Amino acid sequence: MPSFRYILLWMLACFCVLTEARSQGLMIRNYNVKDGLANATVYAAEQDKNGFIWFATPTGVSKFDGKRFRNYSKKDGLTDNDVVKLAADSRGRVWFFTLNGKPSFYLNSVIHNEDNDSSLTFNSRSHYLQYAFDGGPKSGYIWFLNSNNRILQYTGKQFTYDKLGNSGSDIYFLLKNDSIFKPLQTSYVLETLKDPNNANQRIITVCPYPLEDPAFQERIKSHAITILRNTLYSFTKKDAICFFNGAEWGIREDISNICIDNDNLWVGTQRALYLVKNFFKGEKKVTRLLENHYITSLLKDRDGNIWITTFGDGVYYIPYKNFYFSYLDNTNGLYSHSIFSIFKDKKTDLLLIGQNAGILNTIDAKGSIRQFTLDTTSGRNSVLQILPDKENSVLIATDNALFQFNTQSQKSKLLKSVKMLKDVDISPAGKIRIAAKNQVIALDDYAISDLDMLVTSIASVDDSTYFVGTNNGLYFCSDNSKQLMRPGDNTHLKQSIKDLKWINGYLWIGTSDQGIYVMHHDSVVKHLSTAIGLASDICQQLYYDGVGQLYVATNKGVSVIDVNKQEIVRNITSNDGLMSDDIRGVFYDDGLLYIATSNGLCYFKGNNLPVDSVPPVIYLSNIRYGDSTFLPSKDFVYLYQRKSSFEAEFGTIVFDLPDQVEYQYNFSGDSTTGWVTTMSNIIPFPDLQPGTYKLMVRARKYKSDWSQPLSVNINILPRWYQQWWARGILLLLGLLLILFILRYIVRRIKQSEKRKTEYNRRIAELEAKALTNQMNPHFIFNSLNSVQHLILEKEEKQALNFLADFATLMRQMLNNSRKSYISLEEEIAFLTRYLELEKIRFAHSFTYKFIMEDKLKDYTIYIPPMIIQPIVENAIKHGLAPKNSSGYLEIRLEMIDDLLYCSVDDDGIGWDKSNALKSNRLVKHESTALSVIKERLQIIKSFNGSVGKLEIIDKFKSGFGNKEGTLVEILIPIVKML
Repeated sequence: MPSFRYILLWMLACFCVLTEARSQGLMIRNYNVKDGLANATVYAAEQDKNGFIWFATPTGVSKFDGKRFRNYSKKDGLTDNDVVKLAADSRGRVWFFTLNGKPSFYLNSVIHNEDNDSSLTFNSRSHYLQYAFDGGPKSGYIWFLNSNNRILQYTGKQFTYDKLGNSGSDIYFLLKNDSIFKPLQTSYVLETLKDPNNANQRIITVCPYPLEDPAFQERIKSHAITILRNTLYSFTKKDAICFFNGAEWGIREDISNICIDNDNLWVGTQRALYLVKNFFKGEKKVTRLLENHYITSLLKDRDGNIWITTFGDGVYYIPYKNFYFSYLDNTNGLYSHSIFSIFKDKKTDLLLIGQNAGILNTIDAKGSIRQFTLDTTSGRNSVLQILPDKENSVLIATDNALFQFNTQSQKSKLLKSVKMLKDVDISPAGKIRIAAKNQVIALDDYAISDLDMLVTSIASVDDSTYFVGTNNGLYFCSDNSKQLMRPGDNTHLKQSIKDLKWINGYLWIGTSDQGIYVMHHDSVVKHLSTAIGLASDICQQLYYDGVGQLYVATNKGVSVIDVNKQEIVRNITSNDGLMSDDIRGVFYDDGLLYIATSNGLCYFKGNNLPVDSVPPVIYLSNIRYGDSTFLPSKDFVYLYQRKSSFEAEFGTIVFDLPDQVEYQYNFSGDSTTGWVTTMSNIIPFPDLQPGTYKLMVRARKYKSDWSQPLSVNINILPRWYQQWWARGILLLLGLLLILFILRYIVRRIKQSEKRKTEYNRRIAELEAKALTNQMNPHFIFNSLNSVQHLILEKEEKQALNFLADFATLMRQMLNNSRKSYISLEEEIAFLTRYLELEKIRFAHSFTYKFIMEDKLKDYTIYIPPMIIQPIVENAIKHGLAPKNSSGYLEIRLEMIDDLLYCSVDDDGIGWDKSNALKSNRLVKHESTALSVIKERLQIIKSFNGSVGKLEIIDKFKSGFGNKEGTLVEILIPIVKML
């Protein structure tokens, strides 16, 4: 039982590691609805005269320039959305075949149909068009064969049934007269090859000519090809010769369409796509592609790209340059798509490919692939390096071990287990040295261990000396010293190093992020970086081909360097056809370059890279001005719209690397200077002013020259108000308006000055009146009498004091009258001195008191001068003086909002009684004093907007109980400062 289990496991292992011969892979891109295609089902593809690729779908047609799909449907002019075929004639028209039979075509950005083109008015009688034939650009005629086997003719002016007038007007008639009726299709599917009207035509089912015969090849490529089930015939009036029998090539299903691509033959069926590479060179190898895809049409465009349309899976595209490359990944034989190393043994012609999971793939000369699992440890166990060793053997380094592999017997042998192995090198005499984690190992000799750095690479100078690359720089070591030493004190050599190569006395140092340094005699003699064209400064591996070229594997492609000139020759990237820019390894063998990437293995003739240097076709897509979009035209004339943006949208017909297209535009009209480079295909000009302009645009694709400029003449017409005469009138009106405004301003200023003068005059008058009325002449007269009385009574000292206080009061009054505002403290001091003199004059017949709110002491308050004194004087003179007993006067000061509230309260005879006792002269005097105060308050309001108030209250009549006297309240505008 155990032996049976081992036999079963052995058989299973053999089945797993030995696979059938595989052919090269092709990089095929798919375009689908998500990319903008009208429908995933595509019936046909056609390229028009300008280079656009058109696709017919059940929901309209799509026009493709390599980057954008422009879709058209019935609303754009199609006679029906279900378009089953396309044909492009020599006049640049693209014809749309629909099942309703109504003809339509696209020309000059417009779809022509019977509604907008009377030449297409035609009664199809429910028969639809099937095939199209061209009469050439000179005649302009197009012939069609409809589903009723009738030939129709389009002259450019009308659409009619043919006038050939014989019953033989059918598909055979058109095909055998292909010198007149040029077929607009590559092949025709027929039910039979028998032409009922050509009894002399021979049908040859076995090809009598070798396919390599140039004359036979010319016949196949210049005449119509007919498809009969799964065979292909070259059809002429004389004979129909079979040149491809699908059964002989393993194609059992019926052929639906074909495409001839130079020496290659593409065959589409309802099950798959077949490529017979070098068919016309006699090769017998067929490649089956797009398994389980219904191929509806095949097209080779002018650049050599292949387009494959499918039923339900969109469009597939194979760039022409991919035919220069061969690809290997997990889709055609390898274990996975991630490749780390490659090597080819010349003696056995065995290709070795190292991958992740410890897998080694071998491909022999017949294409048979075998897989071996070398490193079975857990974690990282990729096959990092493959080096030539002794005869019929190679060294294979993985993440965790070093193996020896025999290329004859294809058996491996473990040499040494090494954790975190990074690099292996072999000296000229065959000494093996290993760089691993923090140690350097000389196999079967010694090891330098426990280094405080990560060892990344090693390069032998001779059998006893070598260089070591680490994460903190370069070191030198010999078998005698067994110690790592710095080679000089060069800061450039202290970078993190990824790989080393010793070539002809020079050390090439690949760094982690500083490019490549070249060292000679311990000195750096060259630095190569992205600044001078290196693909990337992150170097992953260095490979020397032995014939003068160093290949640098980076994360952005491969750089090829001439080691003798120490110059970068070229870069190879995914733009050139690599499967990925993440390069892990390179190998060169007799002109064939192998490049290992993270997405598969790519190999090609290293000196035969395709370079598409032909400039792209540039076209004007549309023009937008304001809110309108206009069809493309080389002349654009439109009336100026204020603040409207002018935009010209361009495009290029580039199917390979459309995202690499650059544009340059020039608005100066000078084709030599003034070009502006952009990656955008929309060129905006905001608020383009009236004038005549010439816009030139050109483009270039990857590695091509600039195209010839496409020019657009732009004429923005001015509005009436932008004409010179309108501008003159507007200028004149503007000057008149300015003069009017200036005159108005001057008048306002004069009026303002006049009002100000009047205000000043009135203020001066009021201040004079106030000054006149502030100090009653009776007070002066009585004060002088009091002085005389004191002198007569021999009270000279008291008289002198009174006279001194009186003089001080008069001086203070005169000083305050010159000011617009005085402080509240100054006003209280003035009133206090005034009241003290009045007390002396009236023999101390009254007392007084000032009551001031506490918060007034927090500010410096300024009030108009001489505005409280007249009120106080009236209170004493007319309220307290006539009283028989002693009186009391209270002056209260408070803050209300931004106004000073002042009340003068006396317990005199009262306002009404006082008025009754006054003489007419006194009444006049009082009325004048009070009116002056009110007018001063009004004028102050006109200047600063603050509203004052004066109110006189007889307390006996106003509800103060039995109290007599007068209360005068005044609100005074103030200036308040902290």
